[in-house]
Formats: sequence, C-alpha cells, structure tokens
Amino acid sequence: MKIAISGASGFVANALKKEFPNFIVIERQDDVETIIEKLKEVYAVVNLAGAPIVARWDEAYKKILYDSRIETTKKLVSAINQSKVEHFISTSAVGIYPNNVTCNEETTQLGDDFLGKLAHDWESEAHKCEKRTTILRFGVVLGLGGALEKMVPPFKLGLGGIIGDGRMITSWIDIDDLMSMYHFVLEKKLEGIFNATSPHPVTNYIFTKTLGKVLHRPTLIPLPSFIVKMLFSEGAVVLLDSKEAYPKAFLDKGFVFEYGELEASLKKILA
Repeated sequence: MKIAISGASGFVANALKKEFPNFIVIERQDDVETIIEKLKEVYAVVNLAGAPIVARWDEAYKKILYDSRIETTKKLVSAINQSKVEHFISTSAVGIYPNNVTCNEETTQLGDDFLGKLAHDWESEAHKCEKRTTILRFGVVLGLGGALEKMVPPFKLGLGGIIGDGRMITSWIDIDDLMSMYHFVLEKKLEGIFNATSPHPVTNYIFTKTLGKVLHRPTLIPLPSFIVKMLFSEGAVVLLDSKEAYPKAFLDKGFVFEYGELEASLKKILA
C-alpha cells in the first residue's frame, strides 16, 4: 500500500514511515498541481502538517499555527479530490474539546478558545474531501521523541514535578497504539472522527508520579502555573488546560490497546 504523508519530518510521521515504507512526501511548498502529480498510484494520504503547538504564542505565531494547518489541508483536499486517492486521514487534537468536561466523539460541545477554533476549522477543511475521510483527534503522543523527549532530561536530574496543582487531565496515546490505529483505520476502511487517545487519561499528578517511578527519580519540584504562563504566554493553555477525552469510537469498532495503561507505556518506551 502506497501512502503520501504531509508534515513528514515530525515525530509521528517518522514512526509512520517505518510502518508504511512505501511512502512519498508532500512538501509544504508543493502547489496543488505538484501534489496531484505525486498522488499517482497513492492509496491513502495522511495529513500531519502543522507548526509545533507547544511554544510561546503571540499573534504572529498563532497565524503560523493556523495557516500551517488550514492552508495545507486546503491544498491537500483540492489535490485529493482531483486524484484517484481512496482514503484521506487527517489530524486534529483533543484541544477541540472544552476544559474540565468528560468527552468522547459524540460530544457536541466544543472549546470556545483559540485551540478549539483551530481544531474546528482544521476539521472543517478536511471534511471538504470527497473521498473516504477519517479524522484522528490526537492526545499527547508518547514515544521516543515528541513531548516525552523534552520531559525526560529534567526528570532524570530529579527536577521533575507537577504543573500547577496537578489536577488537570492529560489525554495521551502510546506511539505504538497510534500506529496500530492507522493500520486499523485503513484495513477496516473506517471514516468519521476518532479520538486517538488511551482509554485511561490521567491527572498531571499521576502522570508526573508515574514518570518519576519509571525513571526511579524523585518528583518534588513543582512548576507553578505563573511560570508556565511567563514562558509560553497564551500558549500555556496547552500545558495547563484539562482535556479528558475517551476513544469510544475506536473501542466500539473493536480496537484493542496494547499500551492503554500509562505505566506500561512508559516502561516500554524508557526501557
């Protein structure tokens, strides 16, 4: 099976390229005609394009976040609709959901902040695709790279600790389970919206203590919320918001998680 990947330099894309070695890359600068040419003999397109979300936001960077997702998706959809591609798998995030609300794919209430609007508009562009379309709403992806790669060094030095009061919920997914989800979606030709999250989200307190336990390091130094806000400005919401999302749609389809428990995932990754 030949697939095309946009956003192909990222952590998830690098894992995906190992799972599907018969791939081509859609570059950010490619125009619609170039993409159409690249899509010859391609069965599925996976859209992972988007500037890093964990960063200090100002109005200029928020525009980069928006354009890197929305404009890229517009081009992809236009090209796919003019090609023989059969399946489009686009990305979104659990940031589409409101804070402090237990959510699954049937939740109709959406976040009314920048992240909520960003994810909503991103999905709206993907839904303009006329081919079979699947949208995966990512939680925090855990693997050798991504967010965990930034967390581990301070934890190994004994400098890890809860963020704020530690009560915010983190919805997460092991990278191996995420790769299995892509296989599952393609093999079963699924379409619609799916939360790419473990069925066991955890508080920041539990996440912190579990990571410390796996690394055999203390987790005594908290990171106050005001420091996070100073470092990331409005972008602090990515670390401070509480998103509790469950993968009801995947479970209903019979998907089986291999690393649904946080400790098992972290032990495997950090072994």
